[in-house]
Amino acid sequence: MTAAPEEDRVFESAAELFSVLATPIRLKIISAVCNGERNVSELLEQIQTTQPNMSQHLSTLYRAGVLGKRREGTQIYYRLQSEKVAMLCRAVCTQLAVELDGGEPVPAEERLLVGGQR
Repeated sequence: MTAAPEEDRVFESAAELFSVLATPIRLKIISAVCNGERNVSELLEQIQTTQPNMSQHLSTLYRAGVLGKRREGTQIYYRLQSEKVAMLCRAVCTQLAVELDGGEPVPAEERLLVGGQR
């Protein structure tokens, strides 16, 4: 049985999003801007990397529509543009943190639940 074209588009979009999120530094950036805008200097204080590397990751997240940005003088401020991405990252990272912390592992059928819903 082959997937319907609409279903193919969903899977392709999901794969594109997962590839954008597939580096720890990008997840750290998303986490850093979840609670408000940050400029590059503020992000560099929170995330250990070089300025050129940070700029490259910010550019990738911006082009993918995950982040928005605005300029104020010489500073560029980044903000989360996609609440869906934030929810996805929170769900995955929270689940992994629980499991890595030695807590009781959550059964596979209950993993990645957001707000108790599948």
